[in-house]
Amino acid sequence: MDSASALTGDSVSEPGTTAGAAAGPKDAESTSAAGAYRPGYELVAGQVLELIAEAQLQPGDRMPTENALAERLGTSRTVVREAVKILSALGRVRAQKGRGLYVADDEGMLGLRRWGGFFLPTDLGHVYMLFEFRRLQEMEASRLAAGRATPAELRAIEEAAETCKQGHLTDRAPLFDQGDDDFHISVATASHNEFLVAAVREARRLQRQSSTIGLRGVIGDHAAGAVAEHAAIFQAIRDGNAEAAAQAAATHLDKTLEHYQRDIKRRLFG
Repeated sequence: MDSASALTGDSVSEPGTTAGAAAGPKDAESTSAAGAYRPGYELVAGQVLELIAEAQLQPGDRMPTENALAERLGTSRTVVREAVKILSALGRVRAQKGRGLYVADDEGMLGLRRWGGFFLPTDLGHVYMLFEFRRLQEMEASRLAAGRATPAELRAIEEAAETCKQGHLTDRAPLFDQGDDDFHISVATASHNEFLVAAVREARRLQRQSSTIGLRGVIGDHAAGAVAEHAAIFQAIRDGNAEAAAQAAATHLDKTLEHYQRDIKRRLFG
């Protein structure tokens, strides 16, 4: 059986439901049982990833056409095209003009393709596991940074925290996101452990996929808390207090997950 035909057959479930359950987002939007709005292309993006996982497609494998996916998922080609744009931007699907759609050949962390292969950004179980993994990574990165950070690395951490703060104060999501990314990567860099740097970078890349599809990249109501938590991590690293730095990182990830859960519930169920 070729890759494209492996994706045809029984109907696919909506993200987070049992495979084989009825699916089929409306062209413009979909609603939960409570009537909360979700754009159809978000649901379809998650469903396409589930189809890829169920068919066990590998990077470079050809996917069905947009028309075939639309028929398979019970939606329009327009909605599928918007979903494909999201997945292409996230590095999960590659569209080749005149040739069709392919699973993206994204090496991921340390050349291990399986990272991006099994992660479903719309599966809350996967998202929670990713937060668990990030907590372990960033606690150790912060602990090591407290004993190893150079003056230049401390400045980079502080400047990233300030960028994130300015993004929050001016309500500029891209600036906030850039500062947030720079902060966490700068802390990992100060650990002087290249494996931690690669792991932190990859975990954040995967989480960004979940945020883009599930929350459309909004800052959310945790921005002020994140700014204060960044400051606590920086202060502990600057003071050379390894355990305080690790604990501050753990607190930050726990609070981030707590607010992520709240945002997802509010988005899905009102």
